[in-house]
Amino acid sequence: MFQELTSRLGGALRKLSSEERLTEDNIRDALREVRMALLEADVNYGVAKEFVARVGEVAAGQKVWDDLSADQQVVKIVRDELVELLGGETRDLNLSGTPLATVMVMGLQGSGKTTFCAKLAHKLVKEGRRPMLVAADIYRPAAIDQLITLAEQVGVPVHSDRERRNAAQIVKMGARRAKDNDCDVLIVDTAGRLHIDETLMNELGAIDKMVAMDEKLLVVDAMIGQEAVTIAQQFAEKVGFDGAVLTKMDGDARGGAALSVLKVTGRPVKLVSTGEKVADLETFHPDRMAGRILGMGDVLSLIERAEDSMDMDEAEGLAQRFLENQFTLEDFQKQIRQVKKMGPLKGIMKMMPGVDAGMLDKSNVDEKQMVKVEAILDSMTNAERRNPDLINGSRRKRIAKGSGTNVSQVNKLLKQYRDMRRMMRQINAAGGLETFAQKMLGGH
Repeated sequence: MFQELTSRLGGALRKLSSEERLTEDNIRDALREVRMALLEADVNYGVAKEFVARVGEVAAGQKVWDDLSADQQVVKIVRDELVELLGGETRDLNLSGTPLATVMVMGLQGSGKTTFCAKLAHKLVKEGRRPMLVAADIYRPAAIDQLITLAEQVGVPVHSDRERRNAAQIVKMGARRAKDNDCDVLIVDTAGRLHIDETLMNELGAIDKMVAMDEKLLVVDAMIGQEAVTIAQQFAEKVGFDGAVLTKMDGDARGGAALSVLKVTGRPVKLVSTGEKVADLETFHPDRMAGRILGMGDVLSLIERAEDSMDMDEAEGLAQRFLENQFTLEDFQKQIRQVKKMGPLKGIMKMMPGVDAGMLDKSNVDEKQMVKVEAILDSMTNAERRNPDLINGSRRKRIAKGSGTNVSQVNKLLKQYRDMRRMMRQINAAGGLETFAQKMLGGH
């Protein structure tokens, strides 16, 4: 997501790096590139035009800072305007309804609506809420089955009724059952269509009238680009919604929907789905997303993901063992499993400052290689992982056979481990990380 836009914007703004000051000419040239980058990312034409005009207006009247180069000044302006375009501030869900907060989830068929309902339930459970799901799609039995299966994974109850043909009545009964079961949030999975029609809109209106909703969320597929904004606009006009949810943000979407939804519909993006697992749902933070788009990374989200996914006590213990040069292959195995919980490596790298789209394209981030390393470690005995010196020729052959690799790959992993241990001995001998760094840099 945003990879091509990040690359194009970075190229446009880097052209200013040789300029000492901002001028009308170099601002105009840079903004022409920015406008093209936005349009190619499938940003709404009117939104792109207005955005570029606003950046140009601010840049023209910008005070010149002595400590910032021309490109740095424009990057700051573009970032500030991106934050505003994306919503300015984080918009939380309205779950203040008592004793039961109600959330209606809408969207076209195939947008990821049902899966999102389970992801939202998972997120709310982690926040200490007690959600119940309602299967209000009376047209597709498979949607009910899917919701029940996902709910079992999350560990939350589902209300469904395969006999009743009135979605509003099903939701009403679901609300009653949720209160009886001491649930405090009701998440309604409504029916989708292949396209917007009057029947769909009437049904959504009937549900909203039967059970007043605290939050109406529209799920849109970020992969369909500009059409996602058109769909959002139609829902806003015909039935209304409080916030958008962008799904499939981990794919090759060009990003235009995220940049256009608020401006076109007046409704903010509130949540984004970043993967297929039920845990892959994030609050939409405009400032963090602007940082990602401009290649500045998103350290706060990276930290949150680590805290969410990893056992922090175990992580601290592994770090301490590493610093004390007691790090074994067993520890390495635990570390790999911790990192895997955070998601794909490329996704993690995108959140790191200074790692732009071009670097990711050129880097050899191979998820399959990580799988091979883990397979090799799994094929070792506990004794071998704790004491790699035990691994002789015959053991290497057994490990290679058991992991579906070859002896040279086993040897490569063992060599990398020995090199790492040697480095840690040098660091400890030098008096620690800080002293070692100073010596390496020629300091005193």
